Order: sequence, then C-alpha cells, then structure tokens
Amino acid sequence: MHWNIKGKNFFELHVKFEEFYTDSQVKIDEIAERILTLQGKPLHTFTDYLANATVAVGKNISNDVEGVELVVNSLSELLKIERSILNISDESNDEGTNSMMSDFIAEQEKTIWMLNSWLGK
Repeated sequence: MHWNIKGKNFFELHVKFEEFYTDSQVKIDEIAERILTLQGKPLHTFTDYLANATVAVGKNISNDVEGVELVVNSLSELLKIERSILNISDESNDEGTNSMMSDFIAEQEKTIWMLNSWLGK
C-alpha cells in the first residue's frame, strides 16, 4: 500500500506504511533469530509463508480508509497469534519469547488504538 495509496492523505500514509513495513522486517528478523536460538528452523520461503498464513492479503488498495482498516485487521490477527505464542512460551518458561511477544503485543495494541482514532472509531 505504501506505493499505491492515493488521495489527500497520501503524504501522511505513504510515510506511515513505510514505517510499518520497515518495522515488520526488523520483527521478522528478530523472530527468525529467536527460533534459531531455540534450535528451531524458521520458515524462509514464500511457499512456506503462503501455506501457513492466516493474515489476509490486501491487493490493489489505494483508498486511505481501506488501507488503514487492512492494517488494523492484520495487526488484530497478529495479536491473536502472538497471544497464543505468549501462552505457549509461558507454559514452557521461555522468558525470551515471552518478553518478545509481550513487547510486540503492547506496541501493536497501541498502534491499533492510534489507527482506529485516525479512522474516527
């Protein structure tokens, strides 16, 4: 959406969406490194990602409201996944993963609040 957004909110959302995907790249790297730290093997192909994805994909979105709503819905879906991971890591006494998920959850809850405020909700 970073490139495709149109309208009066272009400049604001162009920057914000870039911030989101840059943050996602950092988080993906942190998650992969955490999985490797725990002797696991992170997914690493688009085929794997598509086969395991539960977050909806947006395509050809240029409307500002639709774009922000997609981000809110995507983050809400991620929160469900992260809370599930948090429960599992808590049961396993995995403080490293607990800390990571807790930080992600707090940040994403705040982002959802701010985006919902932008939407007037």
